[in-house]
Parts: sequence; structure tokens; C-alpha cells
Amino acid sequence: MSDLEERTFIAIKPDGVQRGLIGEVIKRFEQKGFKLVGMKMLQVRICNQLSPASQELLHNHYADLSTKGFFPSLIAYMSSGPVVAMVWEGKGVVKTGRVMLGATNPADSAPGTIRGDYCIHVGKNVIHGSDSVESAEQEISLWFQPSELVSYKSCAFNWLYE
Repeated sequence: MSDLEERTFIAIKPDGVQRGLIGEVIKRFEQKGFKLVGMKMLQVRICNQLSPASQELLHNHYADLSTKGFFPSLIAYMSSGPVVAMVWEGKGVVKTGRVMLGATNPADSAPGTIRGDYCIHVGKNVIHGSDSVESAEQEISLWFQPSELVSYKSCAFNWLYE
């Protein structure tokens, strides 16, 4: 995979979905020049209970935080409503995507970033983005089957890259 094909995992969390921010997030990534290669909306809650598969997905996704005191509330938050999971592709998409999201704590996020513009509290910070190429690969494989991702050359490619 070339550096032009770098991929990242972006998820709009339940508060972002409920607040109608899906289009705004997609717009920002598209306008930056990144290519959407996978997207799905899913709800990890079934009949007010986490399904075993959903519980496993969330526990695997947040495994690095499992020893933190806020872990149970994080799982409850992420299972409180629909999530939009996406895979974006482009040169430097992981690093640039993190900049576009803003700091995890919205109080530390600059205006113009997604969290800086739309969030107030760290516990409801609208969006998740992979923090490294390695974590992106792992997160993408948790949320998507290879057959759910598309590969194509955007007609804008020559206008974005030298």
C-alpha cells in the first residue's frame, strides 16, 4: 500500500449521530480531499442489552482503556445509540484526520476542528479517529470485513496529488 492509500478509521459516536453531524463530518473529510472507502451505520445495542458480538466489538476497540474507571460508562455511552463507522483514505489521513478532529478534550480543541466547533464535554466528544497507522489497521479490521471496503481512483486524484 502506498502512502497515498493510507487509511484511517473514523467513527461518529452516538451523540454526533443524534445531533445530526454525520453530513458535516463527511463534508469536512471530503473537502479536505480524502476518499471515503467504507461506511456503515450500526447500533451496538439490541433490546436495551448489548449483544455478545457488540460487547466483544466495543471491548476489543477500547481494550487499551479497559482498566480505567470510566470504562463501563464509555461502553454504555458507545452503546446508547447508532454509530457511523467509516474508513477514509489518502496521504497522511491518520495524522491529518486527528488534527481535523481536535483534542480529545473539547476544551483543548481549537476552533475550526470538529470537537472545537461541536463539543463541550470530554464524555460526549462526538467522534473517534485512529491515532496511528497501526491502530487504524486494527480498528478497521474490527469494524469492517475486507469485502466492505472499496478501492477506486477518484476523478479528483490528479487535482489533489502531484
